[in-house]
Amino acid sequence: MAETVCVVGTGRMGSLALEIIEQTEGLQLHSALNSKSSLDEMAGADTVVDFTRFDVSQEVVKKALANKQNVIIGTSGWDQQAVSELRKQAGNQSVLLVPNFSVGSMLLQMFSASAAKFFDSVEIIEGHHQHKVDSPSGTAVRTAELMAEARGSDFESPNTDQPARGEAVKGVPIHSLRMQGISAMQEVNLGNDFESLKLSHNTNSHQAYAKGMQLAMLSVGRMSGVNVGLASLISD
Repeated sequence: MAETVCVVGTGRMGSLALEIIEQTEGLQLHSALNSKSSLDEMAGADTVVDFTRFDVSQEVVKKALANKQNVIIGTSGWDQQAVSELRKQAGNQSVLLVPNFSVGSMLLQMFSASAAKFFDSVEIIEGHHQHKVDSPSGTAVRTAELMAEARGSDFESPNTDQPARGEAVKGVPIHSLRMQGISAMQEVNLGNDFESLKLSHNTNSHQAYAKGMQLAMLSVGRMSGVNVGLASLISD
């Protein structure tokens, strides 16, 4: 029997989710909700996929958990404190928080975490289109968190109190670009006294998120508790 999916938020990413559901065996659209819809329309779906704003996303997730539904969160703004609270609310219910559905972006994070063990100096440059209102991006924040986890401590970057140094996450300065000509990009710069390493990823089309989004919708029902990132879906 196909998994029924409710998509909340029908912008660019929500529209892509609708395309994937239509094209994927084992998935069936339950409903598509926009800003004028009632969250009561979520009832009855196996899985709820959220592409809204953080304030709305919190209400969507709360409603889905009350309905005993699987949840996929594709909305920015879920920082460590919010995720910690979410873990308490969710218990063993399946919640998948995905800052970025791009497989390439997932690999960049994995490579960056591995490299972080060998470099003390790290800075991130991330860029998106001029209409993205939040910064730094959830993807960049998660990259900094994963690097700090991998090395077992936060980084110690100089002068992070200065505005021009960007926003420091786990001691990693993150510099955000919001401009025309960019879809989505992330550049991780690592250095020590003897060498530097640059890891970068660029997204040229929203179709780059399709494979990861499909994997998430097919897999979330088999998970338990709150999981973060596409890497949680991939076994060694």
